[in-house]
Amino acid sequence: MKIFLQEAKNNKTVEALISLSKSNELPLQKEGWLFNWKKLAKEKGAMFYKLTTSENPHIIEGMLMLTLIDEEMIYMNNIEVAPHNYGKQGKFDNVAGSLIAFACYKGNELGKNGYIGFVSFDSKTELADLYQKKYGATPFRGTKMFFEPKDGKALIKKYLLIDF
Repeated sequence: MKIFLQEAKNNKTVEALISLSKSNELPLQKEGWLFNWKKLAKEKGAMFYKLTTSENPHIIEGMLMLTLIDEEMIYMNNIEVAPHNYGKQGKFDNVAGSLIAFACYKGNELGKNGYIGFVSFDSKTELADLYQKKYGATPFRGTKMFFEPKDGKALIKKYLLIDF
């Protein structure tokens, strides 16, 4: 799926792609990533997606891990922007939003029964407010959160630039 990223320093739009990641393409902690993606890859049923630019397809800008709970609802296990995209000094601004929107897209594609369009996840405590205010997530219990279909569709339209 093609999307567009915004360069932080000059607001230039760059064409990007979200695609399935093979296990040999997963980023490493020794390269500055926070999650051990190689270890996470051992989880049964997990799907891994990488976000890269069309210009530099070998450089991963962000990663996403999804699973399908009970063959009905998408669960966003892990999401991480590349170390070179952290904070105000990051190269691209909308990596996390694009990956979250993609998770919502998959929630519509793979969700079944009453869970079509829903995406659930556990937030780090310090990020819960960001997920609510910036992305429209709904808190559930403790650190558990979810995206309702209407909020997911809004993210899809904003970040994936497709009519949904």
